[in-house]
Amino acid sequence: MILASQGELDYLVLECLAERTIALAQLRKLADPAAGYDPLLETRLRALLPLAVRHGFRIVTNMGAAHPLAAGRKVMSLAQELGLHFKIAVLSGDDVLSLLEPDMCTIEARGAPLSEYGTLVSANAYFGAEEMLPALASGAQVVITGRVADPSLFVAPMAHAFQWRVDDWPRLGRGTAIGHLLECAGQVTGGYFAEPGLKDIPNLAQLGFPWCDVDAQGNGVLGKVPGTGGAITLRTVKEQLLYEVTDPGGYITPDVVADFTTITLRESASDRVAIGGAGGRPRTPTYKVSVGYRAGFVGEGEISYAGATAVARARLAGEIVRERLRDDVPDMRTEVIGVDSAHRTDYGHAEPYEARLRVAARTATRELAERVGAEVEALWINGPAGGGGVRRYAQERIGVVSLLLDRSRVRPRVTVLEEDRETQAA
Repeated sequence: MILASQGELDYLVLECLAERTIALAQLRKLADPAAGYDPLLETRLRALLPLAVRHGFRIVTNMGAAHPLAAGRKVMSLAQELGLHFKIAVLSGDDVLSLLEPDMCTIEARGAPLSEYGTLVSANAYFGAEEMLPALASGAQVVITGRVADPSLFVAPMAHAFQWRVDDWPRLGRGTAIGHLLECAGQVTGGYFAEPGLKDIPNLAQLGFPWCDVDAQGNGVLGKVPGTGGAITLRTVKEQLLYEVTDPGGYITPDVVADFTTITLRESASDRVAIGGAGGRPRTPTYKVSVGYRAGFVGEGEISYAGATAVARARLAGEIVRERLRDDVPDMRTEVIGVDSAHRTDYGHAEPYEARLRVAARTATRELAERVGAEVEALWINGPAGGGGVRRYAQERIGVVSLLLDRSRVRPRVTVLEEDRETQAA
């Protein structure tokens, strides 16, 4: 809210999607045809729409998730409730489930065909800036999308504002670098960077989100609102620049194959870092498609032990559950949080005075998943001694794989909503 009210923005971008979250959104849409967009859409936009009017910025977001048109209609209804007039543009068409065939192969390590996976629930192509440009050209104050590549949400406003050609690879590469730095919000202002005693960051409880002033060439200066927590330094920027980038010389997006190896960074003032110099090569002829499939269920249970033999009792409890479920639930994992859960190895440090057992299992049915938590709960009175604080749950598991789909097969659509009218953008 501070960034929205004090940031002097032209565009406010809300990047809210990940591979698994859009698959889960598709499940919500299957259960309720009016659902499928981000559950926090109303809460966030209720707060931001009046600020957008007051301060004159446009909102761009992928909170449409699995149902961008329903999200657009919801925002229009919300604007009317608030007595505000808004034009809303919705980008859809990224749902390509109907285009998939069983023999299509994934791009994961073994390249298995889709027929080897469970029932498919979602398939969303990663759109880029070009697909968003008609929505921005419509003059809409709010642009809502489904699956758009994270940096592309930021590249699109740059390309629109500066009238970049969609084959201007150097500028698109520079814009992609900026988008990549901004896409995870508080990560570049020190949130994900922070490590006490090693990489200290001030006032994380009031962490400020970043902004970037960009010029027509795609160079920019990163900053945050004065007085907010966090920090923007060469170190925080470098760490975020490499985040999830397998090949810095060939970072593939729907817009461009970006080259981050030529980037220059310079601290221009306190909490200000100038970025420039990224490059770009022609984009690929395919879209990446994220495919969600039903992958069974996960059952989980946790219980705590405290005292001199806490770890030993926790491990004994895990052995008990494993033995009781051995015949019905072979794919099970037991771990002692704080001892061997994160790295799966006990490094032999002094044993803690308290320990928490976690048991998790993948199952074919919800009933079996629920048994896992039930057996952990039974430890409360069936031993070992001193267990407490039981937590249990079972949920459906959605697996995610990816494949490539020729761009020519996909049809992006932009719908403009204004009062009671819906029209297709040119």
